[in-house]
Amino acid sequence: MLSTHARLALLSSVLLLLSACAPAPVRNPIAQWVPSPNFDQRRPVLIVVHFTDEQSAEQALHTLRTANSGGPVSSHYLVGNDGRIYQLVADSQRAWHAGAGHWGTITDVNSASIGIELDNDGHSPFTKAQIDSLLHLLADLTDRLRIPRTQIIGHEDLAPGRKDDPGPSFPWQLLADAGFGLWPRGVLADPPPGFDPWMALGLIGYPLDDRAATVRSFHHHFRGMDGNELDAQDLRVLYALSRQLGAGGD
Repeated sequence: MLSTHARLALLSSVLLLLSACAPAPVRNPIAQWVPSPNFDQRRPVLIVVHFTDEQSAEQALHTLRTANSGGPVSSHYLVGNDGRIYQLVADSQRAWHAGAGHWGTITDVNSASIGIELDNDGHSPFTKAQIDSLLHLLADLTDRLRIPRTQIIGHEDLAPGRKDDPGPSFPWQLLADAGFGLWPRGVLADPPPGFDPWMALGLIGYPLDDRAATVRSFHHHFRGMDGNELDAQDLRVLYALSRQLGAGGD
């Protein structure tokens, strides 16, 4: 049996070996390295919810660790329909989940977000166990990473016309009742004359490059329905949301 001194020496050797194997910080060869302690890791400010459009969590895990028809893809988390939570990419690292699109002034969404995939084929209802786990995960991420609880969107919100997940069946109001995501509060009132719904959509964060596609994504999120034309209820919803975001309008 090793003595206490020998065990400590062995432990020190192991720690030194592990530190030697740790990756060194990337240094520019044309500059002198004068390290500062004043930095931190990537800090995401947005959470993007997806559905996998796959037949099982196992199939989705394979895709998220390899590639699909468009090339390599990943996400930070996958929530199975049984409620199990898988992590594939560290929170501090950039997962490849959002692709082309933008949300407000965020044009490189992958660099500013956490991606959460839900094990769902795009047609089946989301399970209670899955949504319960998602709420638990959202509470952890928003508290630990200090992401504003309103900053939770769907993939189709940032990429209207290109993406349709998590779709009109996703329970955004249930999330809002638990304190996550933007949702109109109180009695919905008619907007005043001159209210601009497109300005309100842009204020929320929606891209306006394809307005019909944007309305469809907005309908999926806030109305749970299809359609690419704004109606009177849409204007009430948009007026309420714009007031909550501090746009005024009275």
